[in-house]
Amino acid sequence: TSICETSHCFMFLCLITAVERQVFDFLGYQWAPILVNFLHVIVVILGLFGTVQYKPRYVVLYIVWTVFWVTWNVFICCLYLDLGGLSKDSDYLSLGLSSYRSWWKDNGPGCENRNLPTTRWQHLESPALVSELGCVLEYQYIEIMHSALQLSISALGFVFACYVVSIFSEEEDTCL
Repeated sequence: TSICETSHCFMFLCLITAVERQVFDFLGYQWAPILVNFLHVIVVILGLFGTVQYKPRYVVLYIVWTVFWVTWNVFICCLYLDLGGLSKDSDYLSLGLSSYRSWWKDNGPGCENRNLPTTRWQHLESPALVSELGCVLEYQYIEIMHSALQLSISALGFVFACYVVSIFSEEEDTCL
């Protein structure tokens, strides 16, 4: 049962990080991640219920969902790294319903609110185009770090869930 207690704590961590990510996706009006994160929260709660109530079907559902969740987070990483023909400037995440992007793009750590000149040129003698705010950490790297955190938690969750299902199976076999 100690592994089940560990998996409970781990699933709470997974739930907290998913809700945190949900909040920032909501602030950025990114509708596709909002829907996927909502499903993730539901499946994590079902997985937690499955470990508490010794229901291996719910834990198996969590395992299957984790494979999709890892794929989703790899997609997010590729999107923000502009890999595989994907572009962070696309409207995939907003489902084409709004022109909003990541909340972190305008509200990232250390973003200074520079007054952009109306001509968008810094100096007339050296025409360097001003295109975005100066931030300590660019928004796409924050999004990638969120996805990397989700990937690492999901990998550990997958291992814990597989182990819990094997424990449930062994207990079932010994009862028979």
